[in-house]
Amino acid sequence: MSVELLATSIADRAYDRIRTDIVFGRLAPGARLRLDRLATVYGASVSTLREILSRLSSEGLVLAEGQRGFRVAPVSPAGFEDVAAMRLLLETYAMPLSFAAGDLEWESRVVAAHYKLAVLERRMMAGDRDGIELWKRYDREFHQVLIEACGSETLLDLYGGVFDQYLRYQMVAIVFRGEIAAEEHKILLDCALTRDADRACEVLTRHVNGCVTSTLESGVLR
Repeated sequence: MSVELLATSIADRAYDRIRTDIVFGRLAPGARLRLDRLATVYGASVSTLREILSRLSSEGLVLAEGQRGFRVAPVSPAGFEDVAAMRLLLETYAMPLSFAAGDLEWESRVVAAHYKLAVLERRMMAGDRDGIELWKRYDREFHQVLIEACGSETLLDLYGGVFDQYLRYQMVAIVFRGEIAAEEHKILLDCALTRDADRACEVLTRHVNGCVTSTLESGVLR
């Protein structure tokens, strides 16, 4: 491997790891990102890390504070409401398009994604909270596959970034609505298989707004 490709590979891996650690709360909201410590943890040079953090700043996950360096973007009730509204806007636009265009292969991916999510939800309802991060990964996968047949890569890329912002708030609050959320996911599956986009959008709106309400009522974001 050439020096240039090796450097690119290191930078890409470091970017993916830092981004994931921010989204899943391992790097806490508001935490200062010291370049010397990050270089040790992520195995990238200080100059590479500056580029990575600047990129994450453009995604809204990091704050650049001039001469003071970088900090993980904070969270707030208003911020969560804003991100949730954007998620709904994109998802309810893409869902009818995806339902109309989805084929048998798409249906199989929807069913498979829901199966994995439902297994984790049942475990959590039984009191097993060791798989919280995997649960949220499967939740993201299920909602992503519901709209993946929409036909717009631009929309999907934008949605992915917004969902990760939404997911970061969920990982801070860890609000699990149990049977309510699981039943809403089951209805969304049924809607996808019957191509009932109108009902799916109604259920999704209730699903997201219910999560926002539960999160804000928990008081974690104050």
